[in-house]
Amino acid sequence: MAKELQLTEKHSPRYSGLDTWPAHETLEALWASQLKAVSCVQSAIPFIEKSAEQIVARLSNDGRLFYLGAGSSGHLAIQDGLELNPTYGWPLEKLIPLIAGGREAVMSPMGGAEDHEHLSVEALQEHNITDKDVLIAVAASGSTPYTLAAVKYAQQIGALVVSVANNEQAAIFKHSNHSIFLNSGSEVIAGSTRMAAGTAQKAALNMLSTLVMTKLGHVHDGLMVSMVINNDKLAQRGVAIVQEITGESENKASAALDLANKNIKLAVLITMGHSKPEAMAALEKSKGHLRQAMDLRNTN
Repeated sequence: MAKELQLTEKHSPRYSGLDTWPAHETLEALWASQLKAVSCVQSAIPFIEKSAEQIVARLSNDGRLFYLGAGSSGHLAIQDGLELNPTYGWPLEKLIPLIAGGREAVMSPMGGAEDHEHLSVEALQEHNITDKDVLIAVAASGSTPYTLAAVKYAQQIGALVVSVANNEQAAIFKHSNHSIFLNSGSEVIAGSTRMAAGTAQKAALNMLSTLVMTKLGHVHDGLMVSMVINNDKLAQRGVAIVQEITGESENKASAALDLANKNIKLAVLITMGHSKPEAMAALEKSKGHLRQAMDLRNTN
């Protein structure tokens, strides 16, 4: 008996003869599919919100953030995770990106690795995942053996499991604390989940991680106050951020940023007239939330 195809793998009659279409018609079809993919994320917002709340709670309690997937979904998961350090200063030691096939799979196709369940479980064990940690698992079909085995194991040991998939009956949803279903529908190119499914996943992961990092105190007034400053362009941006928050001059903001060793939050408080020790104490008391630290200093 033939296995029933997942929605993301089915061929839509709408695209019959696609290879004979004029180029502009093909592009119009792809464009419409991408629009639908982004649009479908809206219905998942309540689930993204609930997931983010629980992720913040774990990460605030010294938890680590695991990202896991295979193939295109794995690449998108890893990309989202790796952007958290330069953008929000999330510690690299608290970020564990895992993909079927390991590091080699980032640059080369390793399709067969996704069929081996033990690989993901061994990877989680190697990194000693615990009930303090968070696992974000991504799979278009939601049934990839590598990803499914990881989700089962992580939930068994008490980690918070958040799964992202493009099939409503995804197997990984049955073993997750939170499920984010993205109804991106069938693909223009049947089975090519790097297209609509991937676009929806990318948008959802962006929204999820951005909300988490915002709630953890790495964003102030829509500004990246925890970004890692490691080049001239970012140094200029850091000065501009300090200026925008404090309303002070470029020279004063730049001097404060130097004194703060490129820590934007610290520089903001120093620019406001607080000593470095006072600013550091306020940030420690507020657990890194700049707005709360500013309020603390203003009341003293």
